[in-house]
Amino acid sequence: MEFRHLGRSGLVISELVYGNWITHGGQVEEDAAVACVNAALDAGITTFDTADVYAQGAAEEVLGRALKDQRRDGLEIFTKVYWPMGPGKNDRGLSAKHIKESINNSLTRLQTDRVELYQAHRWDVETPLEETMQAFADVVHSGKAHYIGVSEWTADQIRAAAELAKDLKIQLVSSQPQYSALWRVIEAEVVPASEELGIGQIVWSPLAGGVLTGKYKPGQAAPAGSRGADPKFGRFVEGWLKDDVLERVQQLGPIAAEVDLTIAQLSLAWVLQNPNVSAAIIGATRPEQVEENVKAVGVKLPEEVYAKVNELLEPVAVTDPKETTAPNPRA
Repeated sequence: MEFRHLGRSGLVISELVYGNWITHGGQVEEDAAVACVNAALDAGITTFDTADVYAQGAAEEVLGRALKDQRRDGLEIFTKVYWPMGPGKNDRGLSAKHIKESINNSLTRLQTDRVELYQAHRWDVETPLEETMQAFADVVHSGKAHYIGVSEWTADQIRAAAELAKDLKIQLVSSQPQYSALWRVIEAEVVPASEELGIGQIVWSPLAGGVLTGKYKPGQAAPAGSRGADPKFGRFVEGWLKDDVLERVQQLGPIAAEVDLTIAQLSLAWVLQNPNVSAAIIGATRPEQVEENVKAVGVKLPEEVYAKVNELLEPVAVTDPKETTAPNPRA
């Protein structure tokens, strides 16, 4: 495993972060989920990302049980707050009430007394940013989190939060956006702002929901057991399941072979080539997927290979920074 600093902070994290968005508490049984966590640990992954809303708390609980016998100081555990966790009008968003209640609930589920990174899972259009950042500062100053991050915020939102964080003497160190060779909306604005502010990207869906593994074939139904075939989770990849996209993804095969990689490994290495990316989040339903993905760690793609990927996927890649939007009203 290779390691990088999270932005310009002193926190060092593994280049691949193990995330349990869809899998834990939802798509796979707990024994399989724990096996995947163990495979991540065996591969040298020390950084784990979750959120309270994943399976309505069950994902945090599974991760807490899976990591409870590990040396806590050797791990970096990240979680998030924003999405609804109950039926009440205050069971969501980034109000001081919801943040302070949610961190306590997350720590209980994770069986820990602190997380390394606490993240705003979206921008809250209904709460003043000053209130949100003060609540995050209270969380940090109480020792329940070491650092603060955001997810799917625009460059302007990140700048405003960073200014307040400085005044409040807390460290806003990360942005967690969707980013892959097919979804590049952060490159125009979020990355330049983050580089200026010392913020690193922890990117989710670096394989575009599995599309950048090459397992989805043009003109064919999604493979049984895949996310694309799942009636509950298929909506997260259906936008990519178009023949023009899938045909180009298949053409990545010969490019990957040039550097002795699979399409998935090539796609992960492509993401990690961006110097503002501190880590890429991977998920898994089987331990073998973790073992295959970690082979992308430390790979430096030759410039001509990186350029070939860009040239091939550019016609179908999404690059408009306006695709980063906040739910309105509060979700």
